[in-house]
Amino acid sequence: QVPLVESGGGPVQAGGSLRLSCVASAHMYSIYQMGWLRQALGTECEGVAAVLTGVGITNYADSVKGRFTISHDNANKYLYLHMNSLKPEDTAMYYCAAKSRATGALRWAIANDYDTWGQGTQVTVSS
Repeated sequence: QVPLVESGGGPVQAGGSLRLSCVASAHMYSIYQMGWLRQALGTECEGVAAVLTGVGITNYADSVKGRFTISHDNANKYLYLHMNSLKPEDTAMYYCAAKSRATGALRWAIANDYDTWGQGTQVTVSS
């Protein structure tokens, strides 16, 4: 059983919306934080949004604040990213990832701090 599996990506026109989903396996019982990170072609992976699963505190990249919403279930099995008002610059491979431990409150968007990753789902926004 793979640890994380994303779905929901695809092509969308600018201004449109998408809902990304991620499901975690039952073996992932120790999750401190879950997040969505994205990597555009030729760029480094950047944090988009994350949630501290135990308390529900969320963080967002400045570029997506007010447009994207991260959510999860209390059992930490499902993670979602509701994306509205999509822009061409949102085009990227979106990854669901999880941290098993705290690495610092200011490090929520640091890709290397995440322990487990999904395979990614592509989001392509056209003008």
